[in-house]
This record gives sequence, structure tokens and C-alpha cells, in this order.
Amino acid sequence: MTAHAPEHATQDDDETGETVDTETTRARPTDGERMRRWRMVLGADSAESTGCTLTGQDAAMDGALDALYGGGGKKPGGRGGGGRSAGLGASAPSVARWLGDIRTYFPSSVVQVMQRDAIDRLGLSALLLEPEMLEAVEADVHLVGTLLSLNKAMPETTKETARAVVRKVVDDLEKRLESRTRATLTGALDRSARISRPRHRDIDWDRTIRANLKNYLTIPGADGEEATGTVVPERLIGYGRASQSVKKDVILCIDQSGSMAASVVYASVFGAVLASMRTLATRLVVFDTVVVDLTDQLDDPVDVLFGTQLGGGTDINRALAYCQSKITRPADTVVVLISDLYEGGIRDEMLKRVAAMKASGVQFVTLLALSDEGAPAYDHEHAAALGALGAPAFACTPDLFPDIMAAAIEKRPLPIPDKEAQP
Repeated sequence: MTAHAPEHATQDDDETGETVDTETTRARPTDGERMRRWRMVLGADSAESTGCTLTGQDAAMDGALDALYGGGGKKPGGRGGGGRSAGLGASAPSVARWLGDIRTYFPSSVVQVMQRDAIDRLGLSALLLEPEMLEAVEADVHLVGTLLSLNKAMPETTKETARAVVRKVVDDLEKRLESRTRATLTGALDRSARISRPRHRDIDWDRTIRANLKNYLTIPGADGEEATGTVVPERLIGYGRASQSVKKDVILCIDQSGSMAASVVYASVFGAVLASMRTLATRLVVFDTVVVDLTDQLDDPVDVLFGTQLGGGTDINRALAYCQSKITRPADTVVVLISDLYEGGIRDEMLKRVAAMKASGVQFVTLLALSDEGAPAYDHEHAAALGALGAPAFACTPDLFPDIMAAAIEKRPLPIPDKEAQP
């Protein structure tokens, strides 16, 4: 029987005249390389079983991994250990060296994961209160959330460094998100202003055709040809052009309980972007069991973030009552609630407020999270109840948020990801 190589493989003849699959040969690791990889994955306790001894950079990488994942019990990434504990302890100098090592040996995306694991597994949050430690970390959204949760315990000598770390992350997010957000929402605001005497380039042909279907005419064909038809557009519908006047009011209502840290960071950045658009009047409200209006700080999202207090309980009803009191133009208002929906207040009152706002013409959007991680643990019963009111609850990534807002502004169906899987 003749073996057939895969279509994508290349074949050469060796000195014996037999066909050799050269691409497959190149891609197949040697036994020694395979054992080296298993040794790196399984940790120091596998040295005897794999028969592999690490040297040089491999040994240094293994040491950095073992310091974090080498404790007793089953560890993330498959690295388990015997009785020895993780090697970082609570020593600031050793942690600083370790942070430098992992930034040397691993890409930034892996470094960020390892930092989060170190904070969660080894209780290193307190060390972030030291300025020299903050200067050594790889800054990301999750680190910002951790710093915000430590804000009240942070000494004055650390706050300046912490603000610099947060500023770097916020600036990076604004560069990534601002241009697309502004372009998407500017277009949506243009289209949301319908006019009846548009210029040709501003005609909304889809709405115009639908509005004039009753004016459909059948034209008989000439010389035995088939009849044709046409729509006579007696009434044109078009887009208005953006003006400097405020077209829409946006209220961002953000749950600042501990599980919503990443959402608070992203929402603050988006809030600053929306506030910079003259055709939007943006209000930003954060809440736990109390409600804080941070609208006057929206020109600087770093100030907004340091005005939050992550952790504590949740009273969504109280927060929505405050937002409801600020609505003056219901038909031109979008309310975005960002929460895991674990309500510590009055559930029935919360649902009544949402129903009342929607009945008055408010576009109400419920986001379980505004982050890259997807939906956190959330209250499924409350999510289902909001869905029954026409305010489906779902998680949203930062890249999708401009499209969600554009749909809400234009009063069209929201582009819900994996809609069939939503509660």
C-alpha cells in the first residue's frame, strides 16, 4: 500500500530514491525537544520522569514559573508541586526581581497573566503600594482595577506613581478606541436626524422605498415584453447633517462593585470620549450602595477612576432612580446600565423604573460587562426579567461598544453577540 502525503506537504527524494515528506519532517519535534517542553509544562517535580535537565534561559524561565506555580496542589498550566511553597513570599526585593525576570523571558500578554496570578494566588496586592514595585509591573486594565481597589489604603508617596501607571493605560485605551467611537457615533447621530426634503446624496433609500411602497406602479411592456414595475417616491426621507447642537443625552450608570473593575476602566474612557462630542450630553454615574455623579470630571478619565471606590454592596434601584431624575428628553436619551445585576436594593422597584423609562421613549441598554473577558457571574433571574422588558442583558467587548451605542442612538435593534445564548 502506498502512503499519500498531505496536499500541503512538499516531497523530495533522498539518496536512496525514497520519497521524503520534508515539511512534516521539519515540523516534527525531536524526542529530546518533546521532553524539554513537557519538563517546562510540568515543573521541577517532573525532572526525573522526563529525564530532562534544563540549562541557561530555559532554567531561568522555569525558575520564574516555579516561583509562582510551584506550590502544593494542582496549579494553573499543569504545574503541580510537592510540599514546597511558592517562591515569592512577601519579600518586595524578590518580587521586584521576579517581575524583571518575567518581563525578560515572556511576552507582555503572558506577563500580565502571571502578574494577575501572583496577586490572586500569593496575596501581593499590598506590595503594589510601594512606588518601586509599581514601576516594575506591566500595566494593563486589570492592574488598574487592582490599584483602584487599593486607592483608599494607598499612601501619598505611592499615589503619584499609581496615577502615572493608570494614566499610561488610559492613554493607550483612548488611542485605541477614540477614533472609531467618534466616527461610528457621528454617523449614527447624522442618520438619527430624519428630514423630509433631503439633498440627493442624503436620501435614505431604504426608508424612502418602504414609505412609498403604496405608490407602486405597474408599467405594461411594449411589443409583447413583460410588464415592469416601479415605486414612485412621493415622499423622500433623508439624513440630516450633524450640527453643533446637542442631539442625544447619554447616561452611563456603572456598578462599581469589585467584580466590575475592568468595566469601570473601559466605561470611564468611553465616557470621556463621548463627553468630548458636542452633539452628545454625557453623564457618568457610579454606584454601589450610594450613588456618585462624576460628570464634572469627565474631561479626565483618570480623575474619574480615582473618584470610584471599587467594592461594597449594590443598589441598582437607587442608581436608576437618580438617573431617571436627570432625564429631561426621554425620546432623545440613551441609558446604559453596566452591572452584574446582583441587586441589594428593591428588585421590583428596579424593574418598574426600567419599564417606566422604556415606556417614556428612553433607549435602555443593559451590559453585564464592558471588557474583553465576556460575562462575569451575574444574576440570571434579573437578566431574564430585563430581557422580558425589552432590555436584554449581555456582555460587550470594548470594540463592540461603539456599534451598540450607534444602534441605540438610531433606535434600531442592538447587535447582540451570540444572541441565541443570551438569557
